Amino acid sequence: MSAAPPAVPAIEVQGLECAYEERIILKGVTFQVRRGEIFFIIGGSGCGKTTLLRNLVGLEAPVRGTVRFLGRPFTEADSAARREQLKTFGMLFQGGALWSSLTLRENVALPLEEHTALPRAEIDALASLRLAQVGLAGFEGYYPSEISGGMRKRAGLARALALDPAIVFFDEPSAGLDPVTSRNLDDLVRQVRDTFGTTIVTVSHELRSIYALADRLIMLDREAQGIIAEGKPEELAAGSPDPRVREFLTLSPVHGT
Repeated sequence: MSAAPPAVPAIEVQGLECAYEERIILKGVTFQVRRGEIFFIIGGSGCGKTTLLRNLVGLEAPVRGTVRFLGRPFTEADSAARREQLKTFGMLFQGGALWSSLTLRENVALPLEEHTALPRAEIDALASLRLAQVGLAGFEGYYPSEISGGMRKRAGLARALALDPAIVFFDEPSAGLDPVTSRNLDDLVRQVRDTFGTTIVTVSHELRSIYALADRLIMLDREAQGIIAEGKPEELAAGSPDPRVREFLTLSPVHGT
C-alpha cells in the first residue's frame, strides 16, 4: 500500500516580492505553514514583517510571487474567488482595531453581518458566544473605550474568530500590553489553536511569546531583503550558522520560561 499523500499546507508562499511605495522590501520569500501550526514571522525593525503580512492577506498586492491558502490560489484568483477565501481567515490588528462607536457585541457581529445571511438573533448569539470564548462574557454591551487594552485585544480576537476561520493572522498582538496581560493573551492564543485546530500566523518581536508559542518561525532581515532563518526557535538560537539569528533569539533572559 502506498503512503498517504502529505496534507495540503494551510499556507504556501512562493517567490514573493513585496514593495512599499515602489521600493522593494522583500524578494524571493518562499515558505509553508502547516495546518494547526503556530507560526511566527520575526525580525528587527524595518525588515518587512508587517509588509509581508499585508501581502499575505491581500491588503497589498505583491510585485510578483504566489500565495495559496489551503491549496487554493489567492494572489492569482479573481476578486470573487478572493472574497470567498477571505471568509476562511481572520485578522487581529494592533490595538484590536475595534469600531469605537459600536459595542463589543456589535463589533464581533460585523463579519457575520457582511458574510452570512443569518437572522439578527442568531448573529447576536454567535457574537456573544465568541466573546465568552475569549473571557469577555458579560461585557457584550461595553464600548472599546470602557475596557482595558488587554480586553480590547481579546475582543479583537473574538471578532477574528467570528466566522470560525481556518487561519488567523496576528500583527504584534502583545504590543502595548504589560507582561501579565501579554502572557494571558499567549495562553488564549494557544487555547484557540488547541480547541479549534486553527492555524495561527503571528508577526512579533516579543521573545517571550516566540518561545512560549512558536512551533516554527521565519526570520526576516532588512539587508538580506528576505528570509535568513526558518525552524524551531530553540534550535535556531542554539545552532543557527547566522550570528544575526542567534543574537536576536538570545537577547532576553526570559526565553524558555
